[in-house]
Amino acid sequence: MTLNNFLMPKPPGDLREMSIQALAHLGDAVYELMVRTYLCSNGAKAVKQLHKKSVSMVSAKAQAASAGMILPFLSEDEAAVFKRGRNAHQASVPRASTHEEYHAATALESLFGFLYLSGEHDRLSELFRIIISED
Repeated sequence: MTLNNFLMPKPPGDLREMSIQALAHLGDAVYELMVRTYLCSNGAKAVKQLHKKSVSMVSAKAQAASAGMILPFLSEDEAAVFKRGRNAHQASVPRASTHEEYHAATALESLFGFLYLSGEHDRLSELFRIIISED
């Protein structure tokens, strides 16, 4: 990939062939960047405060809760990606979360990776606004 096509949307067929773990890997970074941007833009100033709040918002437990908030608003295609992420085999689960929380977090990350690579940045913002409105 060259820098010229770094932010170019990928065709849906290409994304359906991509592994769900790859989408989750990217989606994890996208979600964390959105959280950090939100916190920096909304008054959190001290680095220690920013770090503590961002860690609490991107934990598997918090992401699972966020997944539950957006699930009713997903389109059929989005729900299909979400389900693929939720059903993906996980080699290990962090001690701080349950299997269910970790699977839901992976589903959320997969969806965010999919939407990012699809160029659906407005949709990402819309779903993220739902999440933070409950915060």
